[in-house]
Amino acid sequence: MFNRRNAVMGYIAWQGWKKVIKMKARGTVPSVDPKTKKPNRSAIALIVIGALTAATLKHKRSGDEPEPLDT
Repeated sequence: MFNRRNAVMGYIAWQGWKKVIKMKARGTVPSVDPKTKKPNRSAIALIVIGALTAATLKHKRSGDEPEPLDT
């Protein structure tokens, strides 16, 4: 059975888990090294991978068909 009490308890539990998940996600995000003031390697890798993915998706959406190869 689904009633108001269960709905309220589920809502409260969901709100609590969302906060926990957000805190864990913030902890895993690569950041800037405080000593050198440069981003760490994982942050640089994420930026490069994101740029390559964006370029690939943009190229696929542009509608340009590759020219057929002459054999």
